[in-house]
Amino acid sequence: MIVRLLLFLACTVSGYFILYSYYGFPWSLAGLLFGALIAFIVMKIEQAIRQVPLRTLFGGVAGMIVGLLIAFLLAYGLSFVSNIMEKQYVVPWVYTLLIGVMGYLGLVLGSKKIEEFHFLGFTGKGPGDYRILDTSVVVDGRIADVCETGFVEGTLIVPRFVLEELQLIADSADALKRSRGRRGLDILGRMQRMAGVYIEIVDQDFPKIKGVDAKLVALAKKMNGKILTNDFNLNKVAELQGIKILNVNELANALKPVVLPGEMMTVKIIREGKEPGQGVAYLDDGTMIIVDGGNKFVGSTVDVVVTSVLQTTAGRMIFSELKGTDRKSYGGAGRQ
Repeated sequence: MIVRLLLFLACTVSGYFILYSYYGFPWSLAGLLFGALIAFIVMKIEQAIRQVPLRTLFGGVAGMIVGLLIAFLLAYGLSFVSNIMEKQYVVPWVYTLLIGVMGYLGLVLGSKKIEEFHFLGFTGKGPGDYRILDTSVVVDGRIADVCETGFVEGTLIVPRFVLEELQLIADSADALKRSRGRRGLDILGRMQRMAGVYIEIVDQDFPKIKGVDAKLVALAKKMNGKILTNDFNLNKVAELQGIKILNVNELANALKPVVLPGEMMTVKIIREGKEPGQGVAYLDDGTMIIVDGGNKFVGSTVDVVVTSVLQTTAGRMIFSELKGTDRKSYGGAGRQ
């Protein structure tokens, strides 16, 4: 705030004395207004620039410099192949046109193509290489374990509004929410200390958009990136809008051991199932196993044969039936 106030004072005072030195007192008051207008425009530009990634700024400035150099060379070349320079009143307008066109093209192309720039170890990201972290995947914590294995490397984007939501959860009056929020902040800190993983905080925000999920979708569209999440609803909404989703739950399901019909397993029946006669068991990775006729063996370890496997959005379910001897004992128990 102090810096902005100093900028405002510098612009208004400078505007006043510039006009005063040329036109005297009454007109110098207009210099105050002109200086205030310049200060206002500069502040607005500063606010817009703060939301642009440093990589894009670098590309834009470099492109504009190249564009201005090309404009200078073109203007210099025209002096040899054209009689335009004989008409002195045209010369400033030719220079202005070349500077405006080439400077604009350099600025735009430089800011867009910097992502494809590879030179002296600097590697820009191509389209779709940005991976944006959702609040849910940070709180979940498994993404840190995945990064530790080396399967995920490079820069992970954490929007400022996701950090603010994590802080809001960490400051919640509810003990469970507070614990989850603090866990999420600890997970980010842990990931920042990992070799090969870089956490980049992005200040880009969308004040007119309500809700963190909607802002994540808007940011992914703008950066042409992917969203890392385990939120089922965000997954569906983003996919409908053409956003690529990296779902940690889907990754966990894909890494579970493949089970084929006909395979035999030894499991412990934990409880009765929803349907009559069913028992429920679980594998070490949490996969649910439905055992037909297993309700009589709750608390016991039995051998089962896989009959079918069902993959759902919530995970994988295995349907099975009791193996030979266990089925006979179950049948005998039913006849007694």
